[in-house]
Amino acid sequence: MGSATFIEILLAILLPPLGVFLRFGCKIEFWICLLLTILGYIPGILYAIYILVS
Repeated sequence: MGSATFIEILLAILLPPLGVFLRFGCKIEFWICLLLTILGYIPGILYAIYILVS
């Protein structure tokens, strides 16, 4: 369960909330990623990759 696909990682770099949404749906992880992406694009990317890989 801890492995992220190449497509999820690519989406996490291009549009972080979409990558997280595909894995978790509309749960708290998505909303945190959306907020971080709105506040700053780089924190959103870092959080999305972290949450998808872990």
